[in-house]
Amino acid sequence: MKRLIIAGLASLFMTGTAFAHGEEKHDDAKAEPPEMVETQFGKTGDPDAVNKTIELAMSDELTFTPNQINVKAGQTVRFVVKNEGEVLHEMVIGSAEELVKHSKLMEEFPEMEHEEPYMAHVKPGKAGEIVWTFSKAGTFEFGCLIPGHFDGGMKGTIVVQ
Repeated sequence: MKRLIIAGLASLFMTGTAFAHGEEKHDDAKAEPPEMVETQFGKTGDPDAVNKTIELAMSDELTFTPNQINVKAGQTVRFVVKNEGEVLHEMVIGSAEELVKHSKLMEEFPEMEHEEPYMAHVKPGKAGEIVWTFSKAGTFEFGCLIPGHFDGGMKGTIVVQ
């Protein structure tokens, strides 16, 4: 009986170990669909409905290129965000007030993790994506909320007409 229990536990342990892996995503694994979120500046976009792609570069000089973007209300935009720097950067879309508030929280709690469909965290030398539908006209902002980056000027404007 003891042998049967030990064999069963060993089998469970080996199975669990065989399927365990780190947090890195596999290239061939299908990503889960993003959470549907609606805000004052739009909503999670459907990747199959993208009608405009905008590439942005982020640098260690605390800049986004371009730093001003124009879109039309109703457009679903794919932002391809490339980190050309040596440190982590992110792009977060929001209202000016929300970004300032969130930036202050990040300074107070730098290890805080956050992930929303209007954010892309990008490691050095990598690229990330945001797919977003701008459903309302207005002027909104985007920025890098890594402590010190936003206050250092790493931000831009999105004008939705």
